[in-house]
Amino acid sequence: MLSASLEQALNDQLHLEFESSYVYLSMSAWFEWKNMLGFAKWMNVQRDEEQFHASKFYHFILDRGGQVKLKSLGQPKWEWGNPIEVFEAALEHEMLVTRSIHALVDQAMAEKDHPGFTFLQWFVSEQVEEEATITAIIDQLKLVKDSQSGMFLMDKELGARTVAHPMP
Repeated sequence: MLSASLEQALNDQLHLEFESSYVYLSMSAWFEWKNMLGFAKWMNVQRDEEQFHASKFYHFILDRGGQVKLKSLGQPKWEWGNPIEVFEAALEHEMLVTRSIHALVDQAMAEKDHPGFTFLQWFVSEQVEEEATITAIIDQLKLVKDSQSGMFLMDKELGARTVAHPMP
């Protein structure tokens, strides 16, 4: 059984994962509006990953006897000046998610909730990958700067991304 406080914290994380999906959908829409379809596809795959993360939290809460409590989603930002701004916003958001996951790990440890601690370890590793991947894209965008051919190649490369996690 989950403690009431850990159940609430897991529901808060579930909400953050759904918000993350919504943020990436908004970013994808911006790229599609700019006719940068490879970038848009990359963001859509990222959105799918966030849905997968939310599903993991959803099932974990229920499997531990907790109640899933869904909340309304806020309106995400929908306009940026350039691709670097979009990815910088994505990195900032992932850093928020990382801090939230770390706080959950701390809470699970403090409560000696071993199943919760074990469950969260996958997310700790996932966040390292998320931040590293987005940082690398930002670095590439800075190298490309205003090069149309460089941006074209990045769009093509990012558009080759496929869903990494199957939906449950």
